[in-house]
Amino acid sequence: MNTTLGLFSALGIEIEYGIIDAKRMNVRPVADRILVDRDGDPVSDLRRGAIVWSNELVNHVIELKTSEPAPSLAGLSEHFHQNVKAANKRLAAFGARLMPTAMHPWMQPARETQLWLGDSSEIYETFNRIFDCTGHGWSNVQSMHLNLPFDGDEEFGRLHAAVRLVLPILPALAASSPIVDGRRSEYLDTRLNVYEHNCDRIPSVCGGVIPEPVYSEAEYRRAIFEPMYRDLAPHDPDGVLQDEFLNSRGAIARFQRGSLEIRVIDVQECPAADLAIAGLTTSVVRRLVEQIHTSTAEQQAVDSGSLRQLFRQTVREGEAAEITDAAYLAHFGITLSPAQPSVSAGELWKHLLSWSDQSGAEALPAELKPVAEKLVHSGTLASRILQAVGDDFSPNHLRTVYAHLCDRLAENQLFIP
Repeated sequence: MNTTLGLFSALGIEIEYGIIDAKRMNVRPVADRILVDRDGDPVSDLRRGAIVWSNELVNHVIELKTSEPAPSLAGLSEHFHQNVKAANKRLAAFGARLMPTAMHPWMQPARETQLWLGDSSEIYETFNRIFDCTGHGWSNVQSMHLNLPFDGDEEFGRLHAAVRLVLPILPALAASSPIVDGRRSEYLDTRLNVYEHNCDRIPSVCGGVIPEPVYSEAEYRRAIFEPMYRDLAPHDPDGVLQDEFLNSRGAIARFQRGSLEIRVIDVQECPAADLAIAGLTTSVVRRLVEQIHTSTAEQQAVDSGSLRQLFRQTVREGEAAEITDAAYLAHFGITLSPAQPSVSAGELWKHLLSWSDQSGAEALPAELKPVAEKLVHSGTLASRILQAVGDDFSPNHLRTVYAHLCDRLAENQLFIP
């Protein structure tokens, strides 16, 4: 992304996948074995047409991302699918394959974490020294990042206000991490629960996930970057992490490339599902920016506290979370009444599904609309995983369920128990 791209003129997608042993399905730190060029030399980024393969913090995760800002999501599902198949083909030589979802269900990070040792390893080593990356929140998390462009303060202010409103309900659409340490978690979106506490040692780095209500670059630098860099400085005297990427909020401003990066979306079972959620999210953000029900000024006035409260509720309960905040729902055109004092987050997403047909440009291409409809009406992947697992959390049964999820990824098909 760069500052020449205006609101909704393009988008960028990044999807992280775990690498596992094809038989036992434990994590396999072999990303460095497949991130090689034609001469067999190791690389951090491997460009393959519309998609780039990249390393992540740990060596059992690989990221597939759009190589350039895409004008739309049309056709991207197949591009990602072809690269999933290509990655699986390379991994097969090492007895490994890709696993979807936002967390490996039985990984033991303290024992199995292996940091990436190639390019940028100094950054990862510094993160590890300061925050200890041998925990679930660092080494056992996979997400889909949605990058939306903006050009200048006016567009940033409108976009940031709208995105802040959408962040708390995204776990009710995209949660896919209901199992950790081989057991059912208290949360449907366990990834986001552990993610929120990654940086407890320096709280300003994460900021409670929901960003502060700031709407210009100068204000953002003063309220977010400067405190974060100042608090980190005693732990990072060489300034290795003094950069925009340090910011761990659920949506981060990347002023250097003119985009806002949404980070609270769990990886789904296949690219079609990931991109359907990206399209639906973009549609909702766009309608808010268009001020259909409330003005930008009203959106910008929403405090972070109420948004964080709802966010933590959907992280725990997913689509079943009941929303009673009438002022919040008004932004989405919903009015509560004595007869209907609340709306579930799942019902809210069913209401918002219609917005994908109303936003100016087609944020959700025709090929992804039936996928989005299926996802909204079938519930989060986390709920569907729990339905498939039932009461049997034995290692063998978990392997069976997650092997089926790996097959769905390889085939680019939805997981419906």
